[in-house]
Amino acid sequence: MSPSSTLAVSSAAPPPSAVAIARQLLHHAWPVLVAQVLSMGMMIADTLIAGRYGTADLAAVAIGNGLYISVVMLLVGILQAVAPTIAHHVGGGRTSAIGPALQQGFWLALMLAVPGCLVLGQPETLLRFARVPPEIAEGAGAYLRATAFGLPAVLLYRTFYAFNNAVGRPRVLMVISFIAVCVHVPLAWALTHGLFGFAGLPALGGIGCGISTAIVSWLGLGCGLLHLLRSPAYRQYAIFSRWQAPRPREIGLLLRLGMPMGFSTFIEITSFTLIALFAARLGSEAVAGHRVVANLSALVYMLPLAMSIATLVLVGQAAGAHDWARARATVKVSLWLSSGFAMLIGIGLWLLREPVIGLSSTDPAVRTVALGLIVYICIYQLTDAIQTVAAHALRGFKVTLLPMLLHTLCFWGVGLGGGYWATYHAFGREAAPSVAGFWEASVAATVLASVLFGWLLLRVMGRQQAPPST
Repeated sequence: MSPSSTLAVSSAAPPPSAVAIARQLLHHAWPVLVAQVLSMGMMIADTLIAGRYGTADLAAVAIGNGLYISVVMLLVGILQAVAPTIAHHVGGGRTSAIGPALQQGFWLALMLAVPGCLVLGQPETLLRFARVPPEIAEGAGAYLRATAFGLPAVLLYRTFYAFNNAVGRPRVLMVISFIAVCVHVPLAWALTHGLFGFAGLPALGGIGCGISTAIVSWLGLGCGLLHLLRSPAYRQYAIFSRWQAPRPREIGLLLRLGMPMGFSTFIEITSFTLIALFAARLGSEAVAGHRVVANLSALVYMLPLAMSIATLVLVGQAAGAHDWARARATVKVSLWLSSGFAMLIGIGLWLLREPVIGLSSTDPAVRTVALGLIVYICIYQLTDAIQTVAAHALRGFKVTLLPMLLHTLCFWGVGLGGGYWATYHAFGREAAPSVAGFWEASVAATVLASVLFGWLLLRVMGRQQAPPST
C-alpha cells in the first residue's frame, strides 16, 4: 500500500468515541495538573518563608518573583513550540525526526538563556520601569540576580517538559516537580533563616529563596536528563547517540511557531500582574484584596490549563496523522469537559467564598474587598476555560500568529485598557474608583476571547475538513 493510500485510510477512519477521547484527555491532564500545582506550591512557599523573615523581604520576593515569572514565561512560551512540533512527528509516525527536533529545542533554550540571564542578572532597568521603591528594589534585585543562575536549567528543563507531553509521558514531570518541592521548601527556609539556627550558614533573607530556586532548577534538569538517559522508552528516539549541531532552518521554524506563543503567554500573565501596579493608588486594602482573588484565580486556572495542554498534544498528534476527524472530536470533547469543570469550580467557589477568603487574609478590610471580587472569578471560569482550550487547540494545529494578535486585543486592549477606564473613568467611578473595574473588564476580555478564538478554531477545523485539491 502506498503512503498516499495509507493516509487516505487514516483520514477516513472514524474517530474514537467521546468516552475514549475523554479518558485520553484526563489520563494526560491529571499528571500535568499535579506538576503545575506543585510548581505553584514553590511560589507560595517562598511567600510564606520570606514573610516569616520580614515584611521588606516579603515585598522584595513578591516583586522579584513577579518579574522573574514574567521573563521566564515569555521565554518558556517560545519553547512550547517543541510540543506541537514533536506531537506532529508522533502522529505522523516520524520517529526518526523526534530526537533531532528535541535537540534543536535544547539549542534554542540555550540561545534564549543568554538574553534572559542578562535581563535577570542586571535587573535595575526592569525595576525602575516597574517603579519599585528603592527600599524594596535592592532586595528584589538580589533575588533576581540569584535566579539568573538557574535560568538556563529552567529553559532546558521546560524543553524536556514540552517533549514529554508531546510523546505522552507526563507522569515523570509530576515526579520531578514533587522532588523539587521537597528539596526547595527546607532549602529555602535554611538559606533564608539560617541553617535551622546552627552556626556556619548565616541568614540570607529573601535572597535565600532565589538561591534555592536556582539550585532546584538545576536539580530538576538533572533529574530530567537522567531519566532521558536511563529510561528504555526513549531509546527509539536516539536523542544522545546522534547529536546534531544547531540547524538555523529548524531553529527558525521553532521560533516562527514559538514567538507568538511566548508573547501570548506573556500577554496573559502581564494582563494580571500589571493590574496591581495600575490599582496601587486605590490603597493597600484594594491591592491586597485584588491579590488574594488573583492568587485564587491562578490556582483554579491550573485545571483548564492542564486540560488545554492535553488538548494541544492530542490535537497535534491527530493533525500529524492527518486524522482531522479525531482532531475535531478531541476539541469538542475537551471544550465540553473543561466547561463542565469550570462551572463546577465556579459554583463551588461561590458557595464556599467566605471560608476560602478567610483562609487567605485575616484583615477585615481586605476580606471585604476580596469577597466583593470573587463573583467575577465564578463568572470568569467558564469563558476563560473555553478560550484557553481553543487557543491551545489552535497551537496543536500550528496556528499561533493570529491568536497572539487576538490575545493582545482582548487582554491588553479590553482587559487592561478597558479595566483602567472602568476603574477610574466609568460612570459613578470618577469620584469613587474601584478595583472591581479591572475584574469587570477581565470578564469582558475572556468573553470576547472565547468568541474570537471559537470562531478562528471553527475556521481552521473547517478548512482541514475540506477535501484536498488534486
